[in-house]
Amino acid sequence: MLAAWQHVLASIVGIVTPTLIIGGVLGLGEHIPYLISMALIVSGVATFIQCRRIGPVGSGLLSLQGTSFAFLGAILAAGLAMKARGATSEEMLAMIFGLCLVGCVIEIILSQFIEQLKRVITPTVTGVVITVIGLSLVKVGFTDLAGGVGAEKFGSPVNLAIGMIVICVVLWCSFVANLQVRISALVIGLAVGFGIAAVLGMVDFSRIGGQPLLAVPVPFRFGIDFDLGLFAPIAFIYLITAIETTGDLTANSVISGEPVEGPVYLRRIKGGILADGVNSGLAAMLNTFPNTTFSQNNGVIQMTGVASRHIVFYIAGVLVVLGLFPIFGAVLATIPKPVLGGATLVLFGSIAVAGIRIIATQPIDRKTIYVLAVSLGLGLGTALVPNALEGLPDIVQKVLGAPITAAGLSAILMTLVLPDAVPDPALKAVATPAE
Repeated sequence: MLAAWQHVLASIVGIVTPTLIIGGVLGLGEHIPYLISMALIVSGVATFIQCRRIGPVGSGLLSLQGTSFAFLGAILAAGLAMKARGATSEEMLAMIFGLCLVGCVIEIILSQFIEQLKRVITPTVTGVVITVIGLSLVKVGFTDLAGGVGAEKFGSPVNLAIGMIVICVVLWCSFVANLQVRISALVIGLAVGFGIAAVLGMVDFSRIGGQPLLAVPVPFRFGIDFDLGLFAPIAFIYLITAIETTGDLTANSVISGEPVEGPVYLRRIKGGILADGVNSGLAAMLNTFPNTTFSQNNGVIQMTGVASRHIVFYIAGVLVVLGLFPIFGAVLATIPKPVLGGATLVLFGSIAVAGIRIIATQPIDRKTIYVLAVSLGLGLGTALVPNALEGLPDIVQKVLGAPITAAGLSAILMTLVLPDAVPDPALKAVATPAE
């Protein structure tokens, strides 16, 4: 149970934060506690499936499942598009869960062709997409840090100061000697920020009351809907997360002392990606957002030396129990925007840095330079100037208007079309001193 709580504390912020962000940006209000409860319950069930391995589904490794940050941009784009049409909160959620449910089929199919997929989705393509995801979400985090959309005191010194305090606490905790403190840096940062905001009277505790005693999972509680134009960005993220999961499970295998090549390794990778798809489908049916493998708990395995998948019984139990009580989600929903913004700004920046690190693992030749230049330019261009595509047909706007899709599709096409670069003496001359 002690080992299980360490894994839960390392991952719980990552599990619930996407729901808090989506709920805040889309104005889902009273639905947020229930959505948080469902995120925790599904995370517990999905972690059990991933670790226990049911038939071909699951890696059999101690690998936690949780709500994926990668889908945030695409989900927010779909929700805001629905909101612009005058959709209610329930209609927005019906559309989002419908898109995610259909999209999970892509990852389920891709799980059986992961070796062939890696020839198209190269580290450069993956790095570009992850970098654009992080950079495009920074606006969301910084908006919350300043007070949130529509806040009366948006950009006030108090809001900015609280957000910066949270960032400073997270940074300080990230560099202390104690590994458990480093793993819990975001939790500690949120707790300190919440305490300061409460003293300043910025926390509305009245929102905690009125919650039902138990949160009962109701499949398709908000209904189901689908729009082909809004589907493309979400479908593309399922493609990328399949590659991400391969990396996470490989790292988990290394830390756990398991093979990273051969039939056992390949079966685990295929089973893990298949579990990602199945669990994301389960998440959509139970009213929460797509799940993926988490890398946070790899640090816990490294610290404790315990990689036994039997711990999953306790981890899953803790997450499900926390999810059954909406009061927990209601408390989290009271976190003021500046506090949440300070934490998420670090998270989103870290996502962008993770993409840059993936890119840096590859030789930066002439071809790679132009793939990066054009893909990042198109992806960030659509994020910074969203009305630039207004003259195009509606479905093209929906597809290419998403920074993730614009960057990812251009990176894939150029990777396939551009010729391999010949050695460039000038680049070699620059690289040699650094080596």
